[in-house]
Amino acid sequence: MPKPIDYSKFRKNITKNISGISTGFNDPTVWVDTGCYSLNRLISRNFYKGVPLGKITMLAGESGSGKSFVASGNIVKNAQKGGIFCVLIDTENALDEEWLKALGVDTSEDKLMRISASMVDDVARIIHEFVNDYNKEYGDFERDERPEVLFVIDSLGMLLTPTDLGQFEKGDMKGDMGRKAKALRALVTNSINKISEHNIGIIATNHTYASQDIFDPEDKVSGGMGPVYASSIVIGMKKGKLKDGADVTGIKATCKILKSRYAKPQESVKINIPYEEGMDPYSGLLDMFVDLGFVEKVGNRYKYESRITGDEFIEFRKNWQPDHYHLVMDEITEIESRDGYQDVTDDDLVAGNDDDEEQED
Repeated sequence: MPKPIDYSKFRKNITKNISGISTGFNDPTVWVDTGCYSLNRLISRNFYKGVPLGKITMLAGESGSGKSFVASGNIVKNAQKGGIFCVLIDTENALDEEWLKALGVDTSEDKLMRISASMVDDVARIIHEFVNDYNKEYGDFERDERPEVLFVIDSLGMLLTPTDLGQFEKGDMKGDMGRKAKALRALVTNSINKISEHNIGIIATNHTYASQDIFDPEDKVSGGMGPVYASSIVIGMKKGKLKDGADVTGIKATCKILKSRYAKPQESVKINIPYEEGMDPYSGLLDMFVDLGFVEKVGNRYKYESRITGDEFIEFRKNWQPDHYHLVMDEITEIESRDGYQDVTDDDLVAGNDDDEEQED
């Protein structure tokens, strides 16, 4: 009979003698709420989770689509509520303290560090040195005993390379000949390898630009495809106008999951971000319930019938209350947990109405 291999010795040797190597799985154990239940679901397939620590999440979209509101506002605020220390790397010099406070972010030094940086190399050095010190200090602790930290880079698209800086100083702006794309790919790739086994997450915003390819009309992410390939989650955002009659009262952002290891790609939701009240945590949910087959659109109203208790109610969209939303979310969560997170496509589900528009009485 063959002699068995001493796998424990093999594991110890490769992690000890080869730099940058780790063994085992690093599934996320800490998730940060985005502040919107439908967006949470889009990213993680769970209404009550959002973005994970140990991974890199990118929010990519045009100017004014709500990227900074979600990343530097909502996610940082909710991370702080969970005791997570946040590091804001502001590459646009646009994150004013009063604006952050208005969004509910705690700007005190023991809760938040804001760093102004404009160079890809500087951001790489910040993350590299922080993670190295973190590993020396807490690497021997069990993962659930290590401190939880969230980096927010707002944004990748504004970072410069030494070539950019040199050309600016000479007054000869010829472009970087693809160096920025390579630098951003190296930044994101190295960062994910360094944080994956720790309670450290990275949220990055990025710009998009209109595609010139008629066969591929989707907006393109700035900085090349390297950061997209290396990120665990990529959400594309498009801006729209949230209106009250003829008045524009906020942003209606269409969020599309371009990449995720935890949910189905290419699905989207529309979330409302009123200027005065901030993001509506329940926006996008009702349409998502219809798509999932748990709510039926009947004329101008929306009907829900519980598959567990048989209870039902039917209301216009504007009359749906938080209790209604949570009732449906909890039932979907229970059914999917029981069925092993299978897609809801059973014949006994109520079909949604394809009519997108409604006129309420």
